[in-house]
Amino acid sequence: MTTTTAPVGGPTVPQERRVVTEIPGPLSKEMWERKRAAVADGVGAVLPVFVSRAGGGIVEDVDGNALIDLGSGIAVTSVGNSAEAVVRRAGEQLGRFTHTCAMVTPYEGYVEVCEELARLTPGEHAKKSALFNSGAEAVENAVKIARYHTRRQAVVVFEHGYHGRTNLTMALTAKNMPYKHGFGPFAPEIHRVPVAYPYRWPTGPEHCAEEAAALAIERIVKEVGAENTAAILIEPLLGEGGFIEPAPGFLPRLAEFAREHGIVFIADEIQSGFCRTGSWFACDHEGVVPDLITTAKGIAGGLPLAAVTGRAEIMDSVHAGGLGGTYGGNPVACAAALGAIETMRGMDLNARARRIEEVMKPRLRGMAERFEVIGEVRGRGAMLAVELVRPGGTEPNPEATAAVVRHCHANGVLVLSCGTYGNVLRFLPPLVIGEDLLSEALDVLEEAFAGL
Repeated sequence: MTTTTAPVGGPTVPQERRVVTEIPGPLSKEMWERKRAAVADGVGAVLPVFVSRAGGGIVEDVDGNALIDLGSGIAVTSVGNSAEAVVRRAGEQLGRFTHTCAMVTPYEGYVEVCEELARLTPGEHAKKSALFNSGAEAVENAVKIARYHTRRQAVVVFEHGYHGRTNLTMALTAKNMPYKHGFGPFAPEIHRVPVAYPYRWPTGPEHCAEEAAALAIERIVKEVGAENTAAILIEPLLGEGGFIEPAPGFLPRLAEFAREHGIVFIADEIQSGFCRTGSWFACDHEGVVPDLITTAKGIAGGLPLAAVTGRAEIMDSVHAGGLGGTYGGNPVACAAALGAIETMRGMDLNARARRIEEVMKPRLRGMAERFEVIGEVRGRGAMLAVELVRPGGTEPNPEATAAVVRHCHANGVLVLSCGTYGNVLRFLPPLVIGEDLLSEALDVLEEAFAGL
């Protein structure tokens, strides 16, 4: 193990994996009992260890264990858990004021974040933004804006898509358990169509983009009515549904169809945005310019902030007072976002995400050659995944996925699973992680596969 310090500010966290107790350790177990007594059981935890500090590529728990972080708080701490610019700017803002409500007395930070979003998001057209607290809020407001602008009701979403946990966003989300089960009835006028999932497309990946786009468009025209459709909403790289990369050509065809029929094309970049895929946004990889784009997660280095950014004429179609919220665009969160963007630019985290792919993908593909349980390696930048199947076919293998996760956690590597079938391992390391930690984490992962 190589020991370095965290590559970005905050507390100095030694950059080494360290397992000194079983995981979770005794102090974490004690705290877990306190959690069970005070916190609703519906609030679960992937790994019940309690964090004492974190930075770079390491999360340290109260028992002194140091885990290599391949999750980034689900793609939130892309700049690290305590990036210097985030801590500095947020701290300075805390000393000035914590809140006034932007809808009552606005402040410069809100405007600055919106200016940055206009610069960074795809397209050269005039853009405006509105700020919120969470990804689900951003998606809800994007749908509100699209409906208001078009005076239409229907919203088209896709198989395997995930968009949040509120009533409307549960309706937009595909997977039942644990996100939707027992929480209905859901919001109406939501229509789900096929997505271009190359690994599982019946006629093979080479036909996937063309056939999936044709099928999706046919469903919209015949079952919904293009003239009734307010928005087409899609993740350019699907997150919770399994890190699915839509086959090349699928997204541009949908965007073209939307443009032809006056439908607002919304890109949900909440998980894939802000350098995660090796570009500022996943849309950039195919040159897709959405009408509206939703962002959250990586935008503010761990503080709660989200946004809808889009064509000025669409954003401005809503009456004054129709958008907002008490905490939306909180001044401390805005300051953190400006610090996160400063870090992304200063450290060229797009290049860093591409380098993470260069390190990880060959190792993952090598494992796929050795272990038949790995059906596919996919993803871009630092948003990578492996789909696990039963050897000899493509039947999903959630049991093997769970076993690999358990081995990694027990040996000090924090990994996450996802997918409609629960059979995908996803990797979302902080973009500031050291390559030595990446290599060590992959060693542990390989041990896990060897032990199946």
